[in-house]
Amino acid sequence: MISMTAFWHDSFLAHEPPAGEFEGEWTGRLAFREPHPDRPERVKNVRHIVRTELPQVAWETAPRATDEQLHRVHTPEHVTSFESFCADGGGRMTAETGANEASYRAARYAAGAAAAAVDHALEHGLEDVPYACVRPSGHHAQPEQVDGFCFFNNAAVAAEQALADEAVERVAVLDWDVHHGNGTQEVFYDRDDVLTISLHNDHWSWDPEAHPQTGDTDERGVGQGTGYNLNVPLPPGTGNRGYADAFDRLVEPVVEQYDPDLLVVSAGGDAGTVDPLGRNVVTKEGFETFGARARTMAEEFASSRLALVQEGGYQVSHLGYAMLGTLEGIIGIDSDVADPFAWLDEDADSARRRVDEIVDHYSEWWDLDGT
Repeated sequence: MISMTAFWHDSFLAHEPPAGEFEGEWTGRLAFREPHPDRPERVKNVRHIVRTELPQVAWETAPRATDEQLHRVHTPEHVTSFESFCADGGGRMTAETGANEASYRAARYAAGAAAAAVDHALEHGLEDVPYACVRPSGHHAQPEQVDGFCFFNNAAVAAEQALADEAVERVAVLDWDVHHGNGTQEVFYDRDDVLTISLHNDHWSWDPEAHPQTGDTDERGVGQGTGYNLNVPLPPGTGNRGYADAFDRLVEPVVEQYDPDLLVVSAGGDAGTVDPLGRNVVTKEGFETFGARARTMAEEFASSRLALVQEGGYQVSHLGYAMLGTLEGIIGIDSDVADPFAWLDEDADSARRRVDEIVDHYSEWWDLDGT
């Protein structure tokens, strides 16, 4: 059985985006200002269910990210401007992204947790897998701008932390959050030392300024990075079987051929059934297979090094079950906790047809048999 160390900091609970109409601004048309979907209860529930059901997981206090770690990914101006914004009390930064006076500190510790997870992975391998149980998320944050509830790109900080080690030449970042990991894509778009793979809903851009990337297959990298950015946009209704098809035919063959020295996973839970910001129907059982596949890929293709970084998931109850399943799959146990929300069937046929198209597209760069 594999053990696990989770990195946590209480500052994650103090970050509070402005309330409004779900993620949007308050218009005054409704009677109730709804809390923003990125609520502290998300990670409270994750931490509680993991502590209750998985005593194998040890908890450590996350360190604060250093300037060096942040500046490998973000411009100094971006870091200081966000710090100043929060020091002035915060507010709404884009249509859906906001902060309060505590958000800068929380984001800094979240990035530090991701970097610490990588250091732990390089030291312990699969004997003790690290999990950065963080908030706010990071995979939408770009070098010079916030986006999609994200301020600093935790997964990119993690990848850069690994590459700072002389023993690491290549890192693979696998992102199964239901939203395109556009910020991570942007950071490494012209590089071949980081392979980025994003499995996500086919949602395209939600903001041409803050989120200009579409997440479609034609965004495949530029220059030395051409072919090293893989987007796998999946149709609404994709569930356990559709994701299994994408793993079998795209993710695992490409990671094997890339042969990274470390696998970093952006582990969102919002591909889960009933998530209000997703349209896919992955169950706890499906997330268990995600975790098991990540562990196997790390063992077989990534020098037995795996680091897990928390991303999204906005149904505050189901996220706990999704992450419990993910960690069970990595550790290799079954807690016998069932998914109380697994009531929607999936559209496996549409997912299969879409994966067929994506396999054909990426066969120009990777050896994919298309079966």
